[in-house]
Amino acid sequence: MIGALRTPEQQTVTVFGGSGFLGRYVVGALAQRGYRILVPTRQPNLSNFLPLGKVGQITPIHANLRNEDSIAHAVARADHVVNLVGILQETGRQRFDALQAQAPATIARHAKKAVSFTQVSALGADAGSESAYARSKAEGEAGLLRERPDAVILRPSLMFGPGDSSFNRFAALARMLPVVPLPGAETRFQPIYAGDVAEAIARAVDGTVPGGRVYELGGPEIRTMREMMDFVFAVTERRRAIVPLPNNLARAMGGVLGTLDRLTLGLIPDELVTTRDQAILLESHNVVSEEALADNRTLQGLGITPTTIEAIVPSYLLRFRKTGQFDLKRNAPTTTTGR
Repeated sequence: MIGALRTPEQQTVTVFGGSGFLGRYVVGALAQRGYRILVPTRQPNLSNFLPLGKVGQITPIHANLRNEDSIAHAVARADHVVNLVGILQETGRQRFDALQAQAPATIARHAKKAVSFTQVSALGADAGSESAYARSKAEGEAGLLRERPDAVILRPSLMFGPGDSSFNRFAALARMLPVVPLPGAETRFQPIYAGDVAEAIARAVDGTVPGGRVYELGGPEIRTMREMMDFVFAVTERRRAIVPLPNNLARAMGGVLGTLDRLTLGLIPDELVTTRDQAILLESHNVVSEEALADNRTLQGLGITPTTIEAIVPSYLLRFRKTGQFDLKRNAPTTTTGR
C-alpha cells in the first residue's frame, strides 16, 4: 500500500551490496525513479564510486552482515529492502554460509516493516549441488522465504557490463596466455546485461513484480563457454588456442590454485584462479529452465527486452586489443587523393 500512496521520493530503499558491480546499476536505476537510497557497506568512506543522485538522495552507511545490530540499523527506516550480497570465492571471514546462506533470512527478520524484499540469487542455486556456492544460494532462498513468503527472488545467469568479472576476465586471460585452458568449455550460459537485472529489481521495488516467486533471468542468446571465449578473441583481435579441461582435471587444478591463492594471501592474479568449487559450477548448464519459461518467470515475462552482448561488451573490451583502443591507423578517416 505504501508504494501506491507515496511517491518514490517519499520512500527509502536499503540496498545491501549496493557498492558492488550489480549494485551500482541497481542504485542508479532506483535513483532515476526518485527513491531515497541507503547503501550499507563495511567502508562507507570508500563508496565514492556510487552513482550520482540528487543531494542527499544516496547515502552510504556503515553495516556488516556479521553484526545484527548494524543490520537492524540499516533497515530501520526502509520501505523496501534489496539484497545483492554474494561472493564467488571464500576469503578470510567472507564465507558462503554467513553471506549467502544465513544473511538473507537475518536481514528479513529485522525488516518486517518493509513493504517489499528483493533477493538476487543465482541461476545455479541448488540445494543438492556439490558446489558450496550453489548450495548456499539455495539455502539463502529457503531461509528468506520462511521469513518473507512474499519476497521476490531473482536468479540471473552470468552477468555482463562495464566492470564485470566475466568478459573482462576472459579478455585478460587472452592477453596473458598464448593458450587458454578452459574448464566447462561446452557448458551453456545465457549471459544477461546487468542493467537489465537492475531494471527487474527496480520494478520489484515499484511493486509491479508479484512476490513469493523465483524468477530466472537470462539474456537473448545461449552460448557455451567456448563460444564466449571465441567472441572475446574476435573483439580483442587476438588469436589464441583453447584447451578444454576434463571435469576431473579442472577440479584438481582448482583445488591446487585455490590452495596456492590462500597460501600466498591472494597474490596470484584473480584472472588465473578458478577454484575447485567454481570448477564444479562450470559442469552444469546455466540457462533459464523450461518451467520458468512456461510460467513467465523470466525477464521477458516482466516486460523487459534483454540486451545482447554485442550491444554492450565490445565497448569495454577494446582496451584489451593488442594495438590498444586508440590505434591511430585504425581510427584514421579514410581519404582519397585527387589527381
